[in-house]
Amino acid sequence: MVTVRPSIGAVEHGALVAIWRSAVDATHTFLAAADRDEIERHLASDHFPAVVLSVAEIDGDPVGFAGTLDGNLEMLFVDAAHRGSGIGTALLRHAIAEHGVTRLDVNEQNEQAASFYAHRGFEVTGRSETDDAGRPYPLLHLRLGSAS
Repeated sequence: MVTVRPSIGAVEHGALVAIWRSAVDATHTFLAAADRDEIERHLASDHFPAVVLSVAEIDGDPVGFAGTLDGNLEMLFVDAAHRGSGIGTALLRHAIAEHGVTRLDVNEQNEQAASFYAHRGFEVTGRSETDDAGRPYPLLHLRLGSAS
């Protein structure tokens, strides 16, 4: 059974980086290796401290995480070995219920993630040609629909 809890902090950042890498290797095939490595280098030092982290676990082992800030879902990643088992849905429901998430950005090229969010009530409200760091990875801006 999946449980979602607050992150216990830097002591588990290594495990979360490993989950991120597993997820990105499985879903972000469009990402250049140099860009992937650059993002990975900054996860624990810059990205994790900037958000409220929630961790999904099974039998005490972290299998996914989400980061939220001011009603935005800033990140959601599930270990590749556990994709399709409800972990992403559990994290998203938690983010909405506990952290008031109504907005998120998703890589346009990550069609599985875009579909995941669309099936859970998020609607495209805009698009950017580049990601937040100016890299050539278009983002779709999504908002939780009123019917959700």
